[in-house]
Amino acid sequence: MCGIWALFGSDECLSVQCLSAMKIAHRGPDAFRFENVNGFTNCCFGFHRLAVVDQLYGMQPIRVKKFPYLWLCYNGEIYNFKQLQKQFGFEYQTLLDGEVILHLYNKGGIEQTASMLDGVFAFILLDTANRKVFLARDTYGVRPLFKVLTDDGFLGVCSEAKGLINLKHSESLFPKVEPFLPGHYEVLDLKPSGKVASVELVKFHSYKDEPLHAACDTVENLPSGFDLETVKSNIRILFENAVRKRLMAHRRIGCLLSGGLDSSLVAAILLKLRKEMNINYPLQTFAIGMENSPDLLAARKVAAHIGSEHHEVIFNSEEGIQAIEEVIFSLETYDITTVRASIGMYLVSKYIRKKTDSVVIFSGEGSDELTQGYIYFHKAPSPEEAAEESERLLKELYMFDVLRADRTTAAHGLELRVPFLDHRFTSYYLSLPAEMRTPKNGIEKYLLRQSFEDSNLLPKEILWRPKEAFSDGITSVKKSWFSILQDYIDQQVDDLLLEKAAEKYPFNPPKTKESYYYRQIFEKHYPGRSSWLPHYWMPRWVKTADPSARTLKHYKSAAQE
Repeated sequence: MCGIWALFGSDECLSVQCLSAMKIAHRGPDAFRFENVNGFTNCCFGFHRLAVVDQLYGMQPIRVKKFPYLWLCYNGEIYNFKQLQKQFGFEYQTLLDGEVILHLYNKGGIEQTASMLDGVFAFILLDTANRKVFLARDTYGVRPLFKVLTDDGFLGVCSEAKGLINLKHSESLFPKVEPFLPGHYEVLDLKPSGKVASVELVKFHSYKDEPLHAACDTVENLPSGFDLETVKSNIRILFENAVRKRLMAHRRIGCLLSGGLDSSLVAAILLKLRKEMNINYPLQTFAIGMENSPDLLAARKVAAHIGSEHHEVIFNSEEGIQAIEEVIFSLETYDITTVRASIGMYLVSKYIRKKTDSVVIFSGEGSDELTQGYIYFHKAPSPEEAAEESERLLKELYMFDVLRADRTTAAHGLELRVPFLDHRFTSYYLSLPAEMRTPKNGIEKYLLRQSFEDSNLLPKEILWRPKEAFSDGITSVKKSWFSILQDYIDQQVDDLLLEKAAEKYPFNPPKTKESYYYRQIFEKHYPGRSSWLPHYWMPRWVKTADPSARTLKHYKSAAQE
């Protein structure tokens, strides 16, 4: 996990523009570098490093003797760089996984490069010999990327929007900053002036398609067919492989553990693989919650079962409320459920950074979207509509859960790894018949639970534990986090302000005091940038004005039993 930043064709003094790059210094606390591009005095790269692999040669932009005309700045991890080296006979000069991007590009161009990378990535690749700039981002947008491109060809690129919003440019006071689309690459011509012109934006991978890099995966071809035992076995094999490949690190690995199904499965498989991968330190797991919250109690059970070195972070409502503004600044969004769920993750990440030496942190993001884990999936009119909704959620992950997971951890210089969003695993799961993937017997993620039922990885009560919204599981059923927040915010926003909300904020107007409060804070830091969030995250097929699972009938009946 790092922070990348680059400018092409800047009219303003680069030494002034470079101050913007310091806004993302939290992403790389170990080192930073600015580097001008030879022959283009108005182009430069900025890089903030979190050293996870190759401590000696890991600074960027990456340049190697074999390709002196290529400059690469990337944020991410390429898990199959050794397999690609073996397949194509690449000769690496460093231990950096990202060096493979240069070799792939030289061999087959940008389309093959983006398609063959098994991992998470956002990169800027400059080819001065052919005067081209390339931008690319992984399928689910696990690694963030923002860009600004003006009509006269000034390009700014950054891991977070906050590194671009204060750039100076003669043509525009407020250049439009927007997220770069996941699963796409863009080709731009580089002019002698340093300005650029966009040539094409191409979608290189759809999450339903088996990725091109599956051909050189460590897992061979799996048995075909949809009989239940075959499917369950394939799910176990692919998910375990997804965790295994993500163990690539020279820094200590830890795992977030809410005690729910997803993070518990990840933690249990991590423990299982620890010996196999010769990891000789105990695995640290981290849970957060208020005193005696459901998540803390469940996580304690899991940690005892798997034998991790378990840490509990207990916070009170005052600490949570005090963190809201810095969380919204980190997130760059005002989405209600994203802000709520981010408080706990932000505070636990802060603890990990200050109190431990774990840097690479595993988590369970992506499972709810992939395996239909949200409670409202019980209301889906048909398996086909449930499958469509699952795909929509995956497509929008980069604006919601993946955004939350990246920013809350990156704010404290941690690197997040999310095995549920492994390309091979997700494409297989989505290839299964729609009927197989729906909730069964009133239980969501039924197929995933079934697949691990006989593995003895987790206690039965955890494997079949009902879904808790992260923002709610950290408190208690009696007084949830969202009701604590609303009680506080009710005193901060008066009725008249809410009545006139649509006049003040015509785009995505706040409908509740809570959403008004978040929007105020967002506009304070990012005025006029509300379009970064096209719509609020809300459940489907139910009538509710609040995204919390606790407002749904299914949840209430489960809690009352």
